[in-house]
Amino acid sequence: MANSASNAAMRPLSAFPAADRRRVRAVLTDIDDTLSTDGRLTAAAYAALEALSGAGLIVVPVTGRPAGWCDHIARFWPVAAVVGENGAFYFRHDRAARRLIRRFVLEDAARADARRRLAALGQRIMAAVPGTALASDQGYRDADLAIDFCEDVAPLGGDAIDRIVALMAAAGVTAKVSSIHVNGYIGDYDKLTTSRLLFAECFALDIDAGRDVVVYAGDSPNDAPMFAHFPNAVGVANVAGWIGRMAALPAYVTPSPGGAGFVELAAALLAVRQDYPEGFLPPATPRS
Repeated sequence: MANSASNAAMRPLSAFPAADRRRVRAVLTDIDDTLSTDGRLTAAAYAALEALSGAGLIVVPVTGRPAGWCDHIARFWPVAAVVGENGAFYFRHDRAARRLIRRFVLEDAARADARRRLAALGQRIMAAVPGTALASDQGYRDADLAIDFCEDVAPLGGDAIDRIVALMAAAGVTAKVSSIHVNGYIGDYDKLTTSRLLFAECFALDIDAGRDVVVYAGDSPNDAPMFAHFPNAVGVANVAGWIGRMAALPAYVTPSPGGAGFVELAAALLAVRQDYPEGFLPPATPRS
């Protein structure tokens, strides 16, 4: 795939103006290799989520991970909601009503038909691309097919990823490449469209008119719609490894990769707020 973005477009996190950081109302973030580090959610990254939420920001993971995981995330993590399976749904836990709100983009019958088609496609892909496997979390998915190319299998190269994407496209399936899986689904949605739906329905925030009050943090090709939409999007440092496959890059990039980079972003956002919890996270930039 030809390069479609250049790392010259990304500025260091330290260049993110304090005035712009002060206006931020919501933080949306990918999970794998953005919040996580080497496949684990560190205590520091989880604490950063809690600090952001505690400061009054709307915190929403926006992930390719499955419905089964997102049920847990919405209920137990210090977040306002979660968008999962690359936009197939959002889940929000209403703590006052003790009820999990599950909002799917496609109706039940359409998702059931898609699952049948995707199951057959998954078998064809594994036969055609040696070394691939169904993602270990496939059994918890409601609306998509996840083909593992490096999480629990020996890492495959770019040619294998391209072959998986091509097979999905030939089957009329939308393909999204994350840092660990190629996700395929049937439907006209992505991380951005369902984030837009969530904020309109649950938080009365228009994330088109108010793009500049939202920060999105990510690291891989399926984050490109978010990077293109939000002028204050931030990539963790490992986004540099995907530049040749990105349709759009974030405005800023953290010094560190993975969860450590997310902690740096959280500290930069908290440092300019009056309700910054002193001592909870070290400021990444001078307080203003």
